[in-house]
Amino acid sequence: MRIENKYKITEVGVIPEDWEVKELGEFCTKVGSGITPTGGEKVYKPEGRPFLRSQNIGWGKLLLEDIAFIDDITHEKFNSTEIEKDDVFLNITGASIGRSSIADDRVVAGNVNQHVCIIRTKKSLLMPLFLNYFLLSFNGQKQIESYQSGGNRQGLNFGQIRSFKILLPPTINEQVAIATAISDIDELIQTLEKLIDKKRVIKQGAMQELLTGKKRVNEFGLKAGKYKKTEIGIVPEDWHVYQIGDLIKFLGGSQPDRTYFISTRKEGYIRLIQIRDYKTDKYKTYIPISLARRFCSKEDIMIGRYGPPIFQILSGLDGAYNVALIKAIPSEKLNKIYAYYYLKQEKLFDFIEKLSQRSSGQTGVDLKELRSYPLLLPPTIEEQKAIASILSDMDAEITALENKLEKYKKIKQGMMQNLLTGKIRLI
Repeated sequence: MRIENKYKITEVGVIPEDWEVKELGEFCTKVGSGITPTGGEKVYKPEGRPFLRSQNIGWGKLLLEDIAFIDDITHEKFNSTEIEKDDVFLNITGASIGRSSIADDRVVAGNVNQHVCIIRTKKSLLMPLFLNYFLLSFNGQKQIESYQSGGNRQGLNFGQIRSFKILLPPTINEQVAIATAISDIDELIQTLEKLIDKKRVIKQGAMQELLTGKKRVNEFGLKAGKYKKTEIGIVPEDWHVYQIGDLIKFLGGSQPDRTYFISTRKEGYIRLIQIRDYKTDKYKTYIPISLARRFCSKEDIMIGRYGPPIFQILSGLDGAYNVALIKAIPSEKLNKIYAYYYLKQEKLFDFIEKLSQRSSGQTGVDLKELRSYPLLLPPTIEEQKAIASILSDMDAEITALENKLEKYKKIKQGMMQNLLTGKIRLI
């Protein structure tokens, strides 16, 4: 293998000649985890000392929505695992193994349980943020995976963590420059994620107002006071209350014999659409056209019959659909896009989900109950279209932001691969 000048071959690959490969343990003052208090969740408090579990450690960020707390008396029993600012957290067991993040002011003076390892660095030699990004990088994750022995219980021990081979630039200043550059793109990603979440909340609010007539599209609005009382509440006096089954027909799919399934399309075959296909295009299934019984197009409204989660409202694929999907066919009185958003309301999802959980024998969408659910409809197709257009525009904006987010994430991955291996130098 030919190596350009100023680079060298190492056990972890080609790196700049002034970089070093060192064991992580050389640069740490602490590598260890905590324990779960006796009594488990029973000793958790509504406030007090933060107590981090594996679910609180994300991919580069803390996830504190469901954080637990312990009191000072319990904390004193575990003071050797008290969190300090800039401690690096690494999940060492279970399905979330390898997730890493850094301690900030929100969790300082708290504790971790046995599934989370605290790595405390000698900061003059190893910048915590640099280490965090390294653990999340390809080289870091590859080493974590190499220690997994398979089976049901994955885990890392402290000796293995100390033996991680870390690629280090010659100065702490270069570590800082690398970590800062990656952190900057991280901030862009987090800002965009917050904006997307905000836009989704706004859209949900708009759906609640527009699909119930609480807010009318300007050209269709009525004067104040023009409302009526119905079995589902106060609605505009010119709106109509139907049952969903009055205006939407539901067609369940069919399940061909699996012995005819193939993974590569050939003449005489058609794609079999399954729920998973709406989430990933990685796996495709094809069946003989002669076995296809139900067909869907990209414009059709499809419903996930089973779950979790059940009642996923889907669209965007062509083919024959299987038994786990239902096609919703609106009548001429009902605009298809309006119907799509009406079916996507959170309150309708909650209603269907509760029905599916009411007995052990109930495993999917109850079509009888769905058909009898109220459908609130504006008096004209034009108003339906106007409402659908507003919600479609909101979705388009969210999709554009999501695409931008994916682009930033790919940029970050490229930066991590190049900066953390010295392929691109900042100093």
